[in-house]
Amino acid sequence: MMRKWLAVLATALAVAMSAGTRAQDASPYAIDIPRWFTQSFLDFREDVADAARNGRRLLVYFGQDGCPYCTQLMVTNFSQRAIVDKTRKHFVAIALNIWGDRDVTWLDGRVMREKDLATLLNVQFTPTLLFFDERGTVVARLNGYYPPQRFEAVLDYVAGHRERKQTLADYLHGAVKETASPRLHDEPFFLPPPFDLRRGPNAKPLAVVFETPSCAACDELHREGFRRKEVLAAVSRFDVARLALGARTEIVTPGGKTTSAGAWARELDVAYTPTIVFFDAAGVEAFRVTAYLRPFHLASSFDYVASGAYRDEPSFQRYVKERAEQMRARGDRVELWR
Repeated sequence: MMRKWLAVLATALAVAMSAGTRAQDASPYAIDIPRWFTQSFLDFREDVADAARNGRRLLVYFGQDGCPYCTQLMVTNFSQRAIVDKTRKHFVAIALNIWGDRDVTWLDGRVMREKDLATLLNVQFTPTLLFFDERGTVVARLNGYYPPQRFEAVLDYVAGHRERKQTLADYLHGAVKETASPRLHDEPFFLPPPFDLRRGPNAKPLAVVFETPSCAACDELHREGFRRKEVLAAVSRFDVARLALGARTEIVTPGGKTTSAGAWARELDVAYTPTIVFFDAAGVEAFRVTAYLRPFHLASSFDYVASGAYRDEPSFQRYVKERAEQMRARGDRVELWR
């Protein structure tokens, strides 16, 4: 009997060791990554090729511990059968930790740690998801959390190879139908037209908010984000212009170019609403928010630019963590998702 148990144990150890040689272990996360995510050697050249051989495309997820938006992606989006089935059918999904130390081989053959790749790719929000085509080109990128209906539309866009026919922004505009206000919301701090966004002497930094009607996330931005005292305090340090995505409204860009709001949005590659693009006092883009943000992170994004912290701390995530720690040290309550 003892010999049988030893034999079973030896077999189990051999299997475990063999599994360890096939792929790297997953980085630890505060929440569970779905079991159907792929474990690989994290060589993106091989992962892209393997996915293509099976008629699928590579999806790479960047997350981190304690990220409420990552939790929403996993608990809300990946609990819906249609989204899970569609993702598993059309994609090979791999998870990376933006602070992780596992070795990753990038498409050009460079080997680096997960956190170094996150820096190389300028990952400023979690979750960030990259969708690759069969040649290793990123055809769609989600910088932050997308609610289920928009996320599923992105899956359809990439799985259907629609990047060959139209931009993601144009596709989402027609494909996503949300229960939302048919009209744009106004705020007393929005700049009135005509929109000359050039920065003059002693000008404030500029925040340009791109929105559309029938946008549930835009409704929430106004209903919650722009009603919080801490957000309004941060916003007061900016000139804020609101432009309708796709509108023919004439504007003068911070760089002095006369164009339309819609043309400028396409030039800036704005694919999601609301998007907030921040420009410094010289009219140079400093930062942008391209996904759903709750009030704490919304206020943090304005502070990140207004304080000039973006110049010395290129990682918005590090800035947010330090800001939260400082607030807690003062005895302030920090609510990441409230």
